[in-house]
Formats: sequence, C-alpha cells, structure tokens
Amino acid sequence: MRVIAGVARGRRLQPVPGEGTRPITDRVKESLFDILSGGVEDARFLDLFAGTGSVGIEALSRGAERAVFVDSARKAIDTVRRNLRTTGLAERAEVVHGDAFRFLEREAGGEPFHYVYVAPPQYRDIWARALLALDGADLVAADGMVIVQIHPKEYHAVPLRRLRLTKERRYGSTLLLFYEPVADAAARDSDTAAQATPADGEEAE
Repeated sequence: MRVIAGVARGRRLQPVPGEGTRPITDRVKESLFDILSGGVEDARFLDLFAGTGSVGIEALSRGAERAVFVDSARKAIDTVRRNLRTTGLAERAEVVHGDAFRFLEREAGGEPFHYVYVAPPQYRDIWARALLALDGADLVAADGMVIVQIHPKEYHAVPLRRLRLTKERRYGSTLLLFYEPVADAAARDSDTAAQATPADGEEAE
C-alpha cells in the first residue's frame, strides 16, 4: 500500500494491525482518483471510517487543502497518525478519534466538504446509515461528492433527498458508488424513486 501520486508519491503506508479493516487496493485507489481528477486540488476532504487513512492521505498528496480523518478504533487512529508523519502531510490534516455518526451530528451545518469517502466495516449496512446521515447533515458542498466503498452484494436503494447516485464503478469485489447533491427540491423528489437503479453501471476489470 503506497501513495500513488503527488508530493508524497511512492511513500509506503502501514496497515492497521489485525483484520478489522479492509483497506482500498492501490489499483482501486488509482482508478478513484483518475475519476476525481483535478477536482481534489484545494478541496476539503473527509475520510470517514478512515482505517489506514490511505484515501485522505492520497487526497492531501494531490493538493487537497485539508483532510479530516474519523475513526472509532484506537489502532486505526494511531495508524493514520503514523502514516501522516511518514508522508509529511500532518500539517493539513485533522485526526478525530470518535464515532462517525456523532461527528456528523456535531458538524452538521458547518463548513461543507467537497469530498466525503465512506468505507465502513462490511455487511452491517453502516454505509447506508452514513449516507442517510450525510443526506441530512448538509455537510456536502453544492459541487461536492460522497463516495461509498462497499462489496457489490451490500448495495441496495437508499431513500435520499439531498443526494443522488450518479455513477458506479466495480472492481472485482469492490464497488464504488458516487453520490452528488441535487440542485433543487423538485429534483430531489423525482430522483428518490430512481435510487433503485444505479445511473451508470460500467464495470472495470
């Protein structure tokens, strides 16, 4: 596991000890940031259920203004801090040891994030709960995006008002879902019914 591009390119990242996390592979991470392209530069990035911090660190390396890392596990938080020191990116980072849902509740209505990455433990439907919390917290910028990482078998429709599913990408056992804010209330109401079918079903091999 490494930083793929930017000022910390090539730096190795340490995994979280044990088997409680599912870090994104370098292949999937590279594809993700190819999709995000130059939009990460000067952006505010939230790495929710941060684990190793690999995604938020990649964003910082590529020029994100700031990244916030949230995780409830002490081992994960220690790993994020260690990886930030290794990459020299700690000055633009905030590391929060605590429950992700309490964090979202506390920050609701505050300065929005341009990107929110959601990769919680598998098969507990936590990703859907987090998506609903983000939908109600008004923490995503108007031109922002929420990216969810799950196993393809975990996907199901989520009734949203402020966010809509715009594309998906599948990489083997990893599914990335991309949600963007809806411009107005009428669009929110019409798009809620469309959540059952992803807007873009391309699969990457």
